[in-house]
Amino acid sequence: MEKDQDYLSGLNPEQRAAVQQLRGPVMIIAGAGSGKTRVITYRVAHLIRHGVDSFNILVLTFTNKAAKEMRERINKLVGAEAKNIWMGTFHSVFAKILRVEADKLGYPNNFTIYDTDDSKSVLRAILKELNLDDKLYSANFVYNRISAAKNNLIGWQEYQGNEQIQIDDSSTGRGQLGLIYETYVKRCYRAGAMDFDDLLFKTNELLKNFPDVLYKYQNKFKFLMVDEYQDTNFSQYLIVKKLAAINENICVVGDDAQSIYAFRGANIQNILNFEKDYPDLKVFKLEQNYRSTQNIVNVANSIIANNKEQLKKHVFSEKETGDKIKVMRAFSDNEEGKMVSEEIMQQRSTKGMKWHDFAILYRTNAQSRSMEEALRKLNIPYKIYGGLSFYQRKEIKDLIAYFRLTFNPNDEEAMKRVINYPRRGIGDTTVDRIIVAADQNGVTPWEVVINPSKFFDGRTSGAVGVFATMIQSFQVITKTMPAYEAAQHIAQHSGLLKDLYEDKSVEGLNRYENIQELLNGIKEFSEREDIEEKGLDVFMQDVALLTNDDNDKNKDADTVSLMTIHSSKGLEFPQVYVVGLEENLFPSQMSLNSRTDLEEERRLFYVATTRAESKLTLSYATSRFKFGTLINCEPSRFLDEIDAQYLELDFSAKPQAAQSSFFSDEREAWSTRSKNSETFSKPKPQPVKTTAMLAKAHIPSPNFAPSDTSNLQVGMEVEHERFGFGKVISLEGNKPDVKATIFFKEIGQKQLLLKFAKLSILPK
Repeated sequence: MEKDQDYLSGLNPEQRAAVQQLRGPVMIIAGAGSGKTRVITYRVAHLIRHGVDSFNILVLTFTNKAAKEMRERINKLVGAEAKNIWMGTFHSVFAKILRVEADKLGYPNNFTIYDTDDSKSVLRAILKELNLDDKLYSANFVYNRISAAKNNLIGWQEYQGNEQIQIDDSSTGRGQLGLIYETYVKRCYRAGAMDFDDLLFKTNELLKNFPDVLYKYQNKFKFLMVDEYQDTNFSQYLIVKKLAAINENICVVGDDAQSIYAFRGANIQNILNFEKDYPDLKVFKLEQNYRSTQNIVNVANSIIANNKEQLKKHVFSEKETGDKIKVMRAFSDNEEGKMVSEEIMQQRSTKGMKWHDFAILYRTNAQSRSMEEALRKLNIPYKIYGGLSFYQRKEIKDLIAYFRLTFNPNDEEAMKRVINYPRRGIGDTTVDRIIVAADQNGVTPWEVVINPSKFFDGRTSGAVGVFATMIQSFQVITKTMPAYEAAQHIAQHSGLLKDLYEDKSVEGLNRYENIQELLNGIKEFSEREDIEEKGLDVFMQDVALLTNDDNDKNKDADTVSLMTIHSSKGLEFPQVYVVGLEENLFPSQMSLNSRTDLEEERRLFYVATTRAESKLTLSYATSRFKFGTLINCEPSRFLDEIDAQYLELDFSAKPQAAQSSFFSDEREAWSTRSKNSETFSKPKPQPVKTTAMLAKAHIPSPNFAPSDTSNLQVGMEVEHERFGFGKVISLEGNKPDVKATIFFKEIGQKQLLLKFAKLSILPK
């Protein structure tokens, strides 16, 4: 534990002030790289050091990884008291509360938590039963519709009773959504299961309908802290507000400039309007960026300045100025991949860096293809993040389904997954008959399974009976065996381990090794000293709530990281490449219909730029394949919003013959930008050239070569490789930002920034 007198000495004045404001409502606006996690952990430690019982502190995060890191840091400051803090993701904390209070809502305490795949499987079964078109009512669409309703606290009864919702559904030909929602909720309830959205929806229901429960937790959680508050949705906002209502010792930490999850329900208004809920709010702004160079921070600031809806702050860096931000132009998406890969290879070689020092960020997953191809050609190792996580692999889900069924035999999805894996003579027809028999007799499928002779004859009854006996034996052993031994027993006696071991293919070997890795994880869990309950059921509760970034066993591998910008939030890398900066790609075409959507895209760009520590590179292509068709692209308006003094343009790539006419005036569009705020706030997209316009393009002289323009004078005649011949009519500004106004014979007057414009000075 650090000494009392100096444990706050490492904080800057604003960080320290935020840490020392212990009571009342507090909002900490934390700019990118400003030491947010440090402030949260020190504030919790400061609470404990000033007499607050650690059992009365609730800290809510968005990833288990963040919670684990914070708890480890707090432990260094206050010791064992850190174990008593209620700290974790919204879903994990409220799942813990729901397991205690589940009976009030009619659920078993050992309810199953369905992941997205489970939920969609239930929905597919319902759609089949209702004979609905699975293209019109795709499981993905229906799942998202129900999820959005739950996050806005609209239950199936309210959904069916809301006239406007019904009109909207009917207008799209999906008038049965309300019925599907009702059937889905009842099916989950029958299975003793909650989906991820239920963990918040049911918590709201609990706090609303049971005042004694609300009062209990209001008095338990006397101090609340919420990380990444800008990412909260309506459901999360309401829970936090209710819990903090008595004491109002609530501290929210976040950055409105990094609110990028509206597509999954996050509401930026929660942080923008926080002061309306708490008029005596104390606000602290963490504005010093400790991560990035000055140039990177300046670029990020010039980007986000264009958003109207924001909490004003001035982020600054006291690190070195750093390299200018390079902007690379490619003539195709494949060439973009080649340029980025070669740049990474060169940077690693000359600066002695590791592969894991580099990250390539893109707006959509589809953009990874050209990057992957280029990296492979240069034998550069890479890893794509946000792909299939360890716990989503089939073999892992299979074994976990056995665990789930052992603790909750009413879990219909788990039963359907493993009742005939490994094969034991119970086909799909038998499974359908089990489900139908359960519906017709008003019982759960498990009750059919444990009484097979009532519903089946001969061989089928025997096979189902053997399966039921096996699961019942697992239920007995899990009550007496430690987690690891119980898991090992189930893996062996289910036949799963033997089935995988006998598959000698490469894939089979990998699957077998993955099962061993899962068992190793359970072994580690059972040996942890920071938890008291170590049963397999407790491990299962943790697994159900793991977020994608919590289970990467190859996270320390030396590879270039490829990921969407959304996946990169919270991460940092020495060198970052943001690719695909083109109109209709970034910003996305879907975001151009409203200012709200466009501002979220701009915040996404801000997040991308602030991942970089020492070097940031931006790139775009002037043509890209989309749905099998080569389309012309224009540079993103976001590039036009960056102050030119922080940029270094690399337009060295030469177009192929078939592409020579694409966007010939891009470079000059950059040069003619004004740096005043009016231009930044109203970027004008460049017009796409017609064939007739392109036909007028100037063909440079055979001996054309750019001249040194440092001594260019008014009256000189020049040749530009695209605009043709012209005469300098004025010069303004100071070096290196001198602008020349030139009258070109073919196109008229243009203003060019000399450090970028390639001009050949003609002899007198």
